[in-house]
Amino acid sequence: MSSNLSGATSASTATFVTALVFNAAVFGIELGIFTLVRPFFPAIYQPRTYVPPKSRRATELTKNFILWPWAVFMANYHDIRTKVGMDAYFFVRFLRMMARILLPIWLVSWIILLPITAARSDNTGRTGLDRFTFGNVPANQQNRYAAHLILTWFFTIWIWWNIRHEMKHFVTTRQRWLIEPDNAASAMASTVLITGVPRNYLSESAIRNLFSHLPGGVRKVWLNRDLKEMPDLYERRLKAAKKLESAETSLLNTAVKLHNKKLKAEAKAAKKGRRTSTDTANNDGRPLTDPSIVDVEQGDVSLAEKLVPKNKRPTHRLPPFSWLPFGLPLMGKKVDSIEWARQELAETNKALREARRTLARDVATTSSIPESGSNHPDALKADPSTSQTYPPLNSAFVLFNKQIAAHMAAQVLTHHLPYRMAGKNVGVAPEDVIWGNLNMNPYEARIRTAISWAVTIGLIIVWAIPVAFIGIVSNIHSLCTTYSWLAWLCDLPPVIVGIISGILPPALLAVLNMLLPIVLRLLSRFEGTTQRTTIELSLMTRYFLFQVINSFLVVTLSSGIIAALPDLVHNPGSIPSLLASKLPQASNFFLTYIILQGLSGTASGFLQVVPLVLYYVKLFILGSTPRSIYGIKYTLRSVSWGTLFPSITLLVVITVAYSIISPIINGLSFVTFFLFYQMYKYLFIWQLDGQKTGETGGLFFPRAIQHLFVGMYLQQICLAALFFLARDENKNASAVPEGALMIVLIVFTAFFHIIINNSYGPLTHYLPLTLAEMTHGGKDANVAAATRELDDAASYKEAKTSDVEKRSVRKRGSPSGSIDMTSGKAKGTMTVEDVERGRAESAKPGAPGVERENDQQSSIRGVDEDAGPKDFYHPASVEPQPIIWLPRDPLGLGEAEERAIREAGIKVSTRDAVMDGKGHVDIEGPPPENDSD
Repeated sequence: MSSNLSGATSASTATFVTALVFNAAVFGIELGIFTLVRPFFPAIYQPRTYVPPKSRRATELTKNFILWPWAVFMANYHDIRTKVGMDAYFFVRFLRMMARILLPIWLVSWIILLPITAARSDNTGRTGLDRFTFGNVPANQQNRYAAHLILTWFFTIWIWWNIRHEMKHFVTTRQRWLIEPDNAASAMASTVLITGVPRNYLSESAIRNLFSHLPGGVRKVWLNRDLKEMPDLYERRLKAAKKLESAETSLLNTAVKLHNKKLKAEAKAAKKGRRTSTDTANNDGRPLTDPSIVDVEQGDVSLAEKLVPKNKRPTHRLPPFSWLPFGLPLMGKKVDSIEWARQELAETNKALREARRTLARDVATTSSIPESGSNHPDALKADPSTSQTYPPLNSAFVLFNKQIAAHMAAQVLTHHLPYRMAGKNVGVAPEDVIWGNLNMNPYEARIRTAISWAVTIGLIIVWAIPVAFIGIVSNIHSLCTTYSWLAWLCDLPPVIVGIISGILPPALLAVLNMLLPIVLRLLSRFEGTTQRTTIELSLMTRYFLFQVINSFLVVTLSSGIIAALPDLVHNPGSIPSLLASKLPQASNFFLTYIILQGLSGTASGFLQVVPLVLYYVKLFILGSTPRSIYGIKYTLRSVSWGTLFPSITLLVVITVAYSIISPIINGLSFVTFFLFYQMYKYLFIWQLDGQKTGETGGLFFPRAIQHLFVGMYLQQICLAALFFLARDENKNASAVPEGALMIVLIVFTAFFHIIINNSYGPLTHYLPLTLAEMTHGGKDANVAAATRELDDAASYKEAKTSDVEKRSVRKRGSPSGSIDMTSGKAKGTMTVEDVERGRAESAKPGAPGVERENDQQSSIRGVDEDAGPKDFYHPASVEPQPIIWLPRDPLGLGEAEERAIREAGIKVSTRDAVMDGKGHVDIEGPPPENDSD
């Protein structure tokens, strides 16, 4: 039996070597291919050199295709903060921090620990990699464990220093970012989302008065409302606009192809001498398929009807059932796509216009204090007896005149009853809001949170079963020596066994982990989370728990126990000493995992095979309309921090936990993090953008630091257990003092952890009063009041974005028309503020009666037509109709369709989009709604 186990041990070394050689080969091949193809595909390998605005563009990587590694190495990672964002900057800085931490740990551990564990240990029976693990210390030389103890303390103190250094830098950099003019002047920087608003505060004026005690007061209040049919109308309009663009472009493509086919037929007929001037040409010598302006102007037959037969026009089927979101083949009514989309746009435009004016009247109604006789003023929902068409929900956005006031409002105790107005978030971006969760009852939200975490814990337990199986496969050599029915595995060629146990388990583990984020995001959304970035932050925590428990702890225990199983069966009394010697051998799996990530993972990150293939597949299959081509060519790829950060911090936990137990991992991990640092520095400077849904200002970084603490705790607990389990040649405990000192280190680490959280935690989210003078609106107390009348004409300006960075940009400024700049409203029209003032005046003695109020409400403008800030209205209530973007074509059909669509009252444009003579669409600029940005 002992000879079989030694064979398994040597085989584990062969597995490591196989994985190292294989991944090194993949690394070299992929980097070689990247070096050759990089200059020819700038859309994939350096789109940031031309896609973002000039202030955020990167310079060309290098003109010498061989020297790109040096260019990446010399690139300044600080550029990521200004050109991409804080989240990307702190992610790259976290990688840099880990490389800095691991460099001395690697050098010291290899110089000291490797000789101490391997020297004169031939009597332990271990060979290969296992000679360098914690359990290889001979039973008669247990005093060597003192080196492990001393280095554990040294490494821990070194990590402490780095954590404090990085947290100090994080707080300073984040506060500087919060008060930077571009960020501080945006509406989101001074806006607070408040949830759980009780009934007696469900009015704009009530909330304004409540927060008037804060410096600068409130500029604007947006009560979130139950918009009923409006979101569905809005989605219908977006769907119809997309369908119209697709159908019109398809019509143009069909016309061009039919025209080309006709020309080929005419040319073929001319060669045979059967072409006559009377049946193939007009009087001016042009082919019949080439339309004349006179025909179009006469209106007898439209150009589209002349060029494309009716049976070749684009059609689609409507859903057979109203609840079905899509049509089915051979079921449902078949309609002409262009006519249907035009009619759908006209209907939804009209319905939304009327609904928005009704909404404006409701806003004017709640702009005054609600009736004093309302029942249950502290209830967490609107009065059910209200006469409003769109009653308010229990949440609101509050825009303050001063940025510091928003941060004060987010921290102050607002209401005297539990859970009322307790949920407050500052710095909320409109595109980051989950509008469907803005009416969640706080009590219901807490119940949902408990259910969500219960399901999460249940998934962790259930998920351990397949993960444990992967861990067992990674130690296949011990299985084949323990169970006779698996002995055939030991007879396989070493290369095959190395692939099964060294390459297959990490790959299966990666695939398994890809399935989790979808479920975990749904669980976070189920809790009533109001922001997408908050979902990503929650996902980061949940996904990390899964990774640590199932991808680390379960694999470690299952692999270690399988290795010790033969002796446990024959000698149950030796459990402590066996576990102490066998558990460290589980590190072999993680050595191969680190190699996979560091070599193959880095090379794949540079080469980007999947994005490269998808780019051209999308252009070929999905690039049918100008807007879709713009989205493919000029939209930068983004990342999901909720899954990216945990995948990195898992490597951190593995490395820290095994840094003493199996010191070989330190060198491998240093190389891995150094390569990751260079790779992601390259990706964020030349390729990637930040998260699509919003910027948190680096809030993922403190959570990553918490994950580093988890690695330290696991390391210290495991070492304490191994010290206590250590036995000398007489089977007596031999490292009790070392174990006791590890317990002391655990206490010190916990104390340091508390100090870091208490000192830097409060500074993570909010601005302190000491920076009030540097915040937006803080230098002059009268600035907001002096400019308020002028500023009401337009919304706060968002941080400027590129025309070619987003597929669409929110336009919530004032509509075109005559604007009285002294009052911020359109002349001759009634705004919400006008109605509010009229209602207040009608209550005064001698004021006009109800007739005047009805006259005002009959002429009130919709909320989308109001000249004031509209940043935090629901998109369905303010977003304009998307401009239909069509290409110009050689036949002039695009311009003709443009005129027809415009006559139907639909916004349309053919600017910067062309279709060539073969029907291929290309663009020369951004979508028409982006032109003013």
